[in-house]
Amino acid sequence: MPADLAIVVPVGPNEDRWGLLLRQLSRLDVREIVAVLPTSLLAKQPKPQQFNARVHVAFAQAGRARQLNAGAQACTAKWIWFLHADSALTKRVGAALTTHLCRDEDALGYFDLRFLRDGPALMLLNRFGAWIRSRWFDLPFGDQGFVVSRSLFDRLQGFDTSLAFGEDHDFIWRARSAGARIVPVGAPLYTSARKYAANGWWHTTARHVRATWEQAREFSGRARV
Repeated sequence: MPADLAIVVPVGPNEDRWGLLLRQLSRLDVREIVAVLPTSLLAKQPKPQQFNARVHVAFAQAGRARQLNAGAQACTAKWIWFLHADSALTKRVGAALTTHLCRDEDALGYFDLRFLRDGPALMLLNRFGAWIRSRWFDLPFGDQGFVVSRSLFDRLQGFDTSLAFGEDHDFIWRARSAGARIVPVGAPLYTSARKYAANGWWHTTARHVRATWEQAREFSGRARV
């Protein structure tokens, strides 16, 4: 019997790696796989069957929060796994997910972040920083693949569509405020580091650290209201 899990993948207008991810996901024994495309691509709707019969395409106005919410609305499983389109799986993912889905419904799971070899060698420091941020401060981000129960997602009323960015950071603060446990799933998940290669490691890392600090001050205050 497939795991009572839906996988939701929001696809950006210029994203070109999601086909590879969906092929990896099609090997997992799950109930649903939903790729959420922006409505600007309606005229170019891909055929889900090219990936797997369980994959279907949903559409939403462009914006990660809107697309994540639309994907959640399009599926019916008890658990939802939100994945970025440039993610890549490891062999340990399936077994780790099976174990995690036995946890209580107030547990929000995340994967340990790794980076593909499309960025600078200094990405090892970012990997270590993500581990500290997640394990010490309970602040994983969306590229670590949030796994949440339908009941917790509904209780939090989904992702905040008023935010231009940082919807994952805001979601974590609200989950913590609601009493959810933030727990590692127990497997690594890879993501692309191409923006660090394109924009420079120092500049991109500094921008992310500054944004994380500013968002933490804003979102932590909002979550306590």
